[in-house]
Parts: sequence; structure tokens; C-alpha cells
Amino acid sequence: MENFFNYITKPLDSDDVEIWFKVNNIFPEKMELFSDFVNSLNYLIRDTYLGEDEDVGKETKINLSEDDERKHFDWCWNKTIDNFEKENLFFERDGEHYEYFESFFSEIFYEQKEKKIRDSIEKFFEELFDDEKSYTKSDLDMILAIYKNLDKKLSIKKKS
Repeated sequence: MENFFNYITKPLDSDDVEIWFKVNNIFPEKMELFSDFVNSLNYLIRDTYLGEDEDVGKETKINLSEDDERKHFDWCWNKTIDNFEKENLFFERDGEHYEYFESFFSEIFYEQKEKKIRDSIEKFFEELFDDEKSYTKSDLDMILAIYKNLDKKLSIKKKS
């Protein structure tokens, strides 16, 4: 139990983190890009969601089916990718990265009934990608998963 607690709470030495980034070929510019991607996706999901909200009266609540929520996620996913394409940053639409984020948002956003918890996703990602803070091993594992999933599905085209 102590090992798990340390995994999620104990800050790593900054030199160890720097070495870890180098060993895993993680570059600050791409970290910023992937942070922008994740935050853009989260923003669209949160701001366009019409489902149940505990702060809204019962007469205006909309109950969405799992299929409706999946369609909402797909629309947000495709809109995010379309927005990045305008900057000549091309992400594939299908693959492990889609499955990773669809699973994450399904569990943490769509299945979550408390607005306070759904709203905390933004802060979670801001803190995760904040290069000024101390990282835990848990943070680094999540960064690596996001980074590798998005990096494999990205192609950058030069403006002609």
C-alpha cells in the first residue's frame, strides 16, 4: 500500500524527471501541443454537453442515452481534430488515441453525475501538463500514455 501511495503522491527529483523525459523522447513543444489538444477536447465536451446537470432544475434536465453520449464525444473529437487541421496539424481520427480518450471521458465525464467532479477535469489536465510543478511517477506514466498515443497519430504538414 505504501508503494502505491508513493506512486501517486511522492514528487520525483527534477533531474530524474528530466532524464525520464529524454529517455522517452518527450519534447516540450509536443507536450504543449498535446496539452492544447486535450484541453481543447475537454473544453468542447464540457461546453456543448446537454446532459443532466445537478445545478439545473428538473424541468430542464435532458437525459442522454449512452449512444447519445458516444455521438456527442465523437462530434467533439472530430471538431477538435478539424480545428487542429486548420493549423496543418493532422491527427488520425481512429486508433488507440481515440479509444484512450473515449474511455477516459466516458468514465470520468459522461458517467459522472456530480458537476463538481466533471468540472475538475480541466484543472486535472492543467496540472498534469504543468512543467513548473513536481511530477509523481503516476503523472509521468499518464503523460507518457497520452504523449505516445497522440504522437503516433500526428503528422505535421508545412504550409506551402
